[in-house]
Amino acid sequence: MRMEVVAVGYDENIDVCTDDIVHEQTLQHVRTNMLNDQIVNELAEFFRLFGDATRLRILYALSLSEMCVCDISEFLDMSQSAVSHQLKVLRQSRLVKYRREGRNVFYSLDDEHIQQIIAIGLKHINEKYTES
Repeated sequence: MRMEVVAVGYDENIDVCTDDIVHEQTLQHVRTNMLNDQIVNELAEFFRLFGDATRLRILYALSLSEMCVCDISEFLDMSQSAVSHQLKVLRQSRLVKYRREGRNVFYSLDDEHIQQIIAIGLKHINEKYTES
């Protein structure tokens, strides 16, 4: 039995196939199971929200504790108006929720999934620091 050596992992010098072999079974599987355009666009928008450093700081802070707008504003050294704008974007996308207590508005992550997404992202980023 002849064995072929297959490169696994990342090598910046290997970026294209050297053979023009189409793997029909793989293509059929992917075509059959591909998300529809609407879902792909919604998912892209969802992940785009995590691409803004200010929003990510807010989300991470809220993963640690519920916070009122004035505390978030102080923590980020931003005006309440600027923070409120970012929170509105996050709220409309169901990443955060709020509750009013007297004159204060407290924000928290909308659900456990948001915290899990942040944790998985951190785990992925931290891999490069823990690999030998």
